[in-house]
Amino acid sequence: MTAHAKAPSTVWALGDYHRFAKEMVWSVGPELVAACGIGPGRRVLDVAAGTGNVAIRAAEAGADVVASDLTPESLAAGEREARERGVELDWVVADAQALPFADGGFDVVTSSFGAMFAPDHRAVAAELLRVCRPGGTIGLASFTPDGGVGEFFGVFAPYLPAPPPGSLPPVLWGDEEHVRGLFGDRAELALQRKWLVERSSGGPREYCDFYRETFGPAVAAYADPDQAAAVDRDFLAFATRMNRGNPDGPSEYHYEYLLAVARTR
Repeated sequence: MTAHAKAPSTVWALGDYHRFAKEMVWSVGPELVAACGIGPGRRVLDVAAGTGNVAIRAAEAGADVVASDLTPESLAAGEREARERGVELDWVVADAQALPFADGGFDVVTSSFGAMFAPDHRAVAAELLRVCRPGGTIGLASFTPDGGVGEFFGVFAPYLPAPPPGSLPPVLWGDEEHVRGLFGDRAELALQRKWLVERSSGGPREYCDFYRETFGPAVAAYADPDQAAAVDRDFLAFATRMNRGNPDGPSEYHYEYLLAVARTR
């Protein structure tokens, strides 16, 4: 079995996701913690937590935290990071579409660029609502369809297996109307579009090499020697076009995301 034909949890285990997260998306964790009012006395579940971008920050804010993710390797890396930072939280292998937690068990439920990748959006939304207590908070950071990430994944889509039948694009979680439809009248939503800026000390070539080494889907796409050159050609063209910094470095890439905070009813 080639790397890009593996199960989703295995794909996300490729490369070094913790290194990727800390260099590229780690800044969003404290923002989501603040937006959800997380602090002492709060029971928090971070769904599709990766290596703890939000979960570790929630624990540092004094909350009682459970981090769940489909990929055991990510949870293990997060647990090491938490230990180094001197905080304790629970790490649980779980599918965002079928969470192994009781109804209404959490004051706050979060996900930063994580739950959006589960194929069944309605199942995920139903689970987020189910495990959050009435009057609680759900906070999500999700990339928008037209903010650069859709085009980013479009680079790799021809080189990876097709998603399961019926899957919806992950970036739909960044569409306001889609999110409103998922939560319906079960939550009051506050939505805000924001920008994530990724930086590389070198130019587009270094940016692509970093992704090829650390980011699971990119690692999977590059893994097939019959297509690696084509993947690299397309990815480098994308990175060159999207770069808002110096062509030779440092380079800069802007991706839009939707910060959604839902107060459950």
